[in-house]
Amino acid sequence: METMYRQIESIIDKDLPLVSNLANVSAILYKMDNLNWAGFYISNGEFLYLGPFQGDVACTVIPFDKGVCGKAFSLKQTLIVDDVNKFEGHIACSSLSKSEIVVPILLNDECVAVIDLDSPIYSRFDDNDKYLLGKIAQLLAPLFIK
Repeated sequence: METMYRQIESIIDKDLPLVSNLANVSAILYKMDNLNWAGFYISNGEFLYLGPFQGDVACTVIPFDKGVCGKAFSLKQTLIVDDVNKFEGHIACSSLSKSEIVVPILLNDECVAVIDLDSPIYSRFDDNDKYLLGKIAQLLAPLFIK
């Protein structure tokens, strides 16, 4: 996991557009075991919009109060869902997804985006994933400064 963090740290370039950085980070995250989706949803102040990702076609707009992404965004905290079918209000972008982790990216205590990973197996994510993705979110936050 530390290797992945160092790889992401080494490719981030603040002189490049946000989308370029997030595209490369999503490609690295997608190489984690047992994933079928890895990417970002970015806030425009009204909704979360689909950002760079790897995997199947995804939902393009998510209200702040809907699904795992919207809830993690609103609560400003990481959510690990072992079975997405048991999550009230889950937005099923893919019937293949069974579990999910969503990590908020906070800039000055404001949520600006979320990291979203989906897995085709139940209970895929744990506290180690939460820790790693939290560190990655902190690393990415300064890229959102306008």
